[in-house]
Amino acid sequence: MASKLKTITDNNQLASTIKESTQQIWLAGLGAFAKAQEEGGKMFDALVKEGEAMQKKTRDVADARIAAVAGRAADTWDRLEQVFEDRVARALGSLGVPSKKEVDVLSKRIAELTAAVQDLAQSKGKTAPRALTTTAKPAAAPAKKAAAAKKAARKSA
Repeated sequence: MASKLKTITDNNQLASTIKESTQQIWLAGLGAFAKAQEEGGKMFDALVKEGEAMQKKTRDVADARIAAVAGRAADTWDRLEQVFEDRVARALGSLGVPSKKEVDVLSKRIAELTAAVQDLAQSKGKTAPRALTTTAKPAAAPAKKAAAAKKAARKSA
């Protein structure tokens, strides 16, 4: 019987030791959970701050690249526009249509000639002829003649 009592006491002690160990393991798990929960909030806040910093850097790089591409697109558009204007000018020139510069030169020359005619008329004592206006319409006929003369000069050369 003594051996049975010793076994029961040993079993009670073992059960008590197991119960204490189980309780300590449970408390350690609760402590780990509380610590993880506390640190998790801090970790989350740190990750949010990192994400905001990364987003700002990414936006800055994207904006810089967009500005560079927009600049190149504007340059390309300007060159395309210039090529188009040059081709239209060449086509109009081959059709004998005078350029704005040629019309302006002819208008200036007409104004000079009108002034000279008025001076001559006044010096002879006659009334001056009515002054021509220097719009593009009166200059168009001489401009066409000049363009035709140019074209004839090109053909003869």
